[in-house]
Amino acid sequence: MTQSVNRVVLAFSGGLDTSVILKWLQQTYNCEVVTFTADLGQGEELEPARAKAQMMGVKPEHIFIDDLREEFVRDYVFPMMRANALYEGTYLLGTSIARPLIAKRQIEIARQVGADAVSHGATGKGNDQVRFELGYYALDPDVKVIAPWREWDLTSRTRLIEFAEAHQIPVAKDKRGEAPFSTDANLLHTSSEGKVLEDPWDEVPDYVYSRTHHPEQGPDTPEYITIDFERGDGVALNGEGMSPATLLAKLNDLGKTHGIGRLDLVENRFVGMKSRGMYETPGGTIYHIAHRGIEQLTLDRGAAHLKDELAPRYAELIYNGLWFSPEREMLQAAIDHSQSHVTGTVRLKLYKGNAWVVGRKSPYSLYSEKVVTFEDDAGAYDQKDAEGFIKLNALRLRLLGRRQG
Repeated sequence: MTQSVNRVVLAFSGGLDTSVILKWLQQTYNCEVVTFTADLGQGEELEPARAKAQMMGVKPEHIFIDDLREEFVRDYVFPMMRANALYEGTYLLGTSIARPLIAKRQIEIARQVGADAVSHGATGKGNDQVRFELGYYALDPDVKVIAPWREWDLTSRTRLIEFAEAHQIPVAKDKRGEAPFSTDANLLHTSSEGKVLEDPWDEVPDYVYSRTHHPEQGPDTPEYITIDFERGDGVALNGEGMSPATLLAKLNDLGKTHGIGRLDLVENRFVGMKSRGMYETPGGTIYHIAHRGIEQLTLDRGAAHLKDELAPRYAELIYNGLWFSPEREMLQAAIDHSQSHVTGTVRLKLYKGNAWVVGRKSPYSLYSEKVVTFEDDAGAYDQKDAEGFIKLNALRLRLLGRRQG
């Protein structure tokens, strides 16, 4: 027997899955459904979601479509980028970083409308169910969470379509039958997985890519750009000041043109299985490379190396849905402290799938040409000092060598 629910806030895209969930919630829990659709820069028209929700009996005042693009980049993507976070050394966490913001807004809406439950469309096999629900519980420990994919018997796309047709829920023509792959998109990335991508030996078909042109077909002339940083965050492109979301969108356009940011990855999901996904993160890839470029000048060696040690742990916390955990907040405080002098300009070269740092400058640079020069340094560095430095560092090795000899 289902627990009594009065009102539930559903993360709603207007697609087949969440449309079926909306009707299923109304029937199974006999409750009022409030829909929430987040604009995270996925590039899709969102007003059809409003029309569909209304058609399915949701009150107009209970349909929320929120433009969260600036908040997404400013408060989630940029803090993550300050950490140089890469999951398993390669993945820029485009799906993972969007979930805590969606969860936060759902809880805010639930409080606003007096809902006693929240719901999502994530399946029982993936990471997103964990990310959504850890976010919900962190922000509202007593909220009721409804995860239809773990409750219902609609275990295939065919069953979903049959349910939709039986309840007069419109189904897009391309959703009839087996979809070639599933996608998730926001301003940072597009991910694709399933079906044609499930065999890790098979190359990703060209038609799967949607955010990047094929690198081999990119312009034959390299393009040079500059990105300005202040305290670890990008603030301008080619000298023009921009908001976080605008900057990332412009970098996405550049990355698309030059085929930058493609990743074919077999990853370890938090729930225990390996999965194969294709990720496109054009602007984020350029930004990540640029951020590391400005840190090369401005971070002390000890701070830089400690950051590199912390980054995999930080990335794993985000991947596993622990954005609102105290350990992530502790790491964020340390990372943000390290960025106090990460200010300056990076020049990059974009060409056929690649982005290189080719120049960097900063008013807080720790680089001293006077010290490092191969020419006469006028006493800035006394090379004789190296002898004692080496002998002290070699002392334990020499003692070990004598014992072994």
